[in-house]
Amino acid sequence: MTMPPALAIGTLTPGWPAPANVRAAFTLRGGGASAAPFDSLNVAAHVEDDPAAVSENRRRVRAALLLPAEPLWLNQVHGAQVLDLDAASSDWKRAATADAVITRRAGQVCAVQVADCLAVLLAVEDGSAVAAAHAGWRGLVAGVLEAVVMRLGVAPQRLMAWLGPAIGPRHFEVGEEVRSAFVARAAEAAVAFSANARGRWQCDLPALARQRLAALGVNAVYGGDECTYADAARFFSFRRDGRCGRMAALVWKC
Repeated sequence: MTMPPALAIGTLTPGWPAPANVRAAFTLRGGGASAAPFDSLNVAAHVEDDPAAVSENRRRVRAALLLPAEPLWLNQVHGAQVLDLDAASSDWKRAATADAVITRRAGQVCAVQVADCLAVLLAVEDGSAVAAAHAGWRGLVAGVLEAVVMRLGVAPQRLMAWLGPAIGPRHFEVGEEVRSAFVARAAEAAVAFSANARGRWQCDLPALARQRLAALGVNAVYGGDECTYADAARFFSFRRDGRCGRMAALVWKC
């Protein structure tokens, strides 16, 4: 395929007081090489986009963010598996199925892909470790945040978290089975659901993540106030568009 000219890619810089040696970014949908409906900075290889366009998009992300290495692009399955980049073999990394990734080493990039699900970035206050988690409703129910905090192996009070753009409560309608799954684990989750006129529920995904983090003892939590569904110019949204690209949330140590 003939690639369109490279434009400045769109990114968000997380608004959190990360340590000086920690870098993080969230890619937007602009500045890439993909054609509709993946237009244009799609980083996902599993959505039936042109592989050459995906490769070019990933190259542009790496160049624009001055990444120290190619991110490990996980095979995400809405579960709670955590990959430790420092311990994983090269064979495992090539076909890594996980929904969270951690590292304590400089020069390795943790990344998750999202298009309505919540990306959660974490960093230890002294910059000794970082992590990224893919936290849709299934992942939150499965315990992905609990799993990644446990694998980091530090006191939760020493962690800070940033919640990326995700589908907001005005647009995230779910059935009773979703509400029941959360309430069965923690009764206080009920406040994150509002009944609608269709007999279903509007779900506040960032609020549920904040509850889980607070229960773990992670009190320094930032972000979570941008809706992917409501802003088609900047964000992909699977709930809004169906076939679409994915954005990346990335964190690394330098």
